[in-house]
Amino acid sequence: MPRVTVVLVTAALVVVLALLAAAAAGKLARLDGATYPAALTRAAATFAAVLTLAATVTGALAQLYT
Repeated sequence: MPRVTVVLVTAALVVVLALLAAAAAGKLARLDGATYPAALTRAAATFAAVLTLAATVTGALAQLYT
């Protein structure tokens, strides 16, 4: 499989996982009694945190393999 395909599939998988984590965080916030804007804020923070974590892990692994 070409390297570009692997990178694109991995990026898509990370975005899907970030969306799932954000949806779960938003749902849990609503179940906890948060307002819709507060739940959306928590979901957005979770989405950003997952993407940041993925970028950090990728950077660390890139240093190991180069």
